[in-house]
Amino acid sequence: MPAPQEYLRDLYMLFAAVETTHEAKILLEDILTPQEVDSLAERWQLIQKLHAGEPQRNIAKELGVSISKITRGSRMLQYGSGGFVHFLKKLNT
Repeated sequence: MPAPQEYLRDLYMLFAAVETTHEAKILLEDILTPQEVDSLAERWQLIQKLHAGEPQRNIAKELGVSISKITRGSRMLQYGSGGFVHFLKKLNT
């Protein structure tokens, strides 16, 4: 069952309140398991490499992930909500 909109709004506000990398770190460590944090970090690396134009096979080899995972990341980069593109531009990566 999807979370109520109020819960989602509160979660978005929580993330919007993060002001430093230290705050981001401690929040992620409390809200996610270590494996989930690692998975998110890997996904962000994958997205940055795709955005930089690195070949998918090179990314797969470097990160040790499947081509299907990279294809999903590529699809989200191209057809997602625009969050990846927004933050890639914002962070100038």
